[in-house]
Amino acid sequence: MDKKKDIRSLTKEELRAFFVAQNDKAFRGNQVYEWLWAKSAHSFEDMTNISKETRQMLEENFVINHIEVDQMQRSSDGTVKNAVRLHDGLIVESVLIPTGTRTTACVSSQVGCSLDCSFCATARLKKMRNLNPDEIYDQVAAINKESLLYYNRKLSNIVYMGMGEPLMNYNNVLKSIEKITSPEGLGMSPKRITVSTSGVPKMIKKLADDEVKFNLAVSLHSAIDEVRSKIMPFSKAFPLEELREAIEYWYEKTESRVTYEYVVWNGINDTKEAIQALVKFCKYVPCKVNLIEYNPIDDGEFQQAKPDAINNYISNLEMNDIIVNVRRSRGKDIDAACGQLANKS
Repeated sequence: MDKKKDIRSLTKEELRAFFVAQNDKAFRGNQVYEWLWAKSAHSFEDMTNISKETRQMLEENFVINHIEVDQMQRSSDGTVKNAVRLHDGLIVESVLIPTGTRTTACVSSQVGCSLDCSFCATARLKKMRNLNPDEIYDQVAAINKESLLYYNRKLSNIVYMGMGEPLMNYNNVLKSIEKITSPEGLGMSPKRITVSTSGVPKMIKKLADDEVKFNLAVSLHSAIDEVRSKIMPFSKAFPLEELREAIEYWYEKTESRVTYEYVVWNGINDTKEAIQALVKFCKYVPCKVNLIEYNPIDDGEFQQAKPDAINNYISNLEMNDIIVNVRRSRGKDIDAACGQLANKS
């Protein structure tokens, strides 16, 4: 028996053509498309303005490979973590992060991760596969529902900072953003979306060439090659010089300020030399620095830096007119904080 096709892999034009081929009207394709995307329907039965016969015919020809929120945990600080079951039984995690006025969705782009950052729990899971555009979209739609339910407001921001390296799943990530920002999808502004990469220079240049409108964040963690390649061994293949050139190219093409994600660890990158190297790196293009509180994943070498070290970073960056924010971790009690997503459930 033929495996049924996932209906969400069809474009709107292909859906219209399918209905015409069935001797039906093309606009039926528009109706189904709206149910699949704007209304996030999980089954053909949900499509109430379509006749029973048509719904049955769709059922015979297609499937909707939607996600299920398998387990949801709520943190004492209001953060919500979803363990999301995919149609093939694999699981990824996504997180709703509320603040006073905003709700941010942190979504995954791969099952596991192909990189080997020593400080990150997700990196210890082997990469199983890339997520499809609809699986990324579904995570956002689910968090939007939870935001309305728990906080009485729509989702305001999205960060691609969950499991996986988004730029290693380039086409599907861009297609998911296209759907999320489309008026026929969730209609969100690309300016409210940030894609975070560990720093793959040629893909950063590709983003610039593709004239994307969303924001770029780079996990930097050190502006000294030897230190960075200890923290993030894969970066030996992408020296900082190459990363810098890619970021300059990005800025030249997009005029969009880049964000550097930066965790300070005790005895690793908390020196004066490390601070000076970061300040120098920040001078190449307009940027801002997010200093991120570290969440230990074991009792190993990576431990949160002392407050003095963080303060030294802040004062040196500010003295050089570099925007710096300190990001306190959210959802630690449910392993939902940065670097903690590891499918423990």
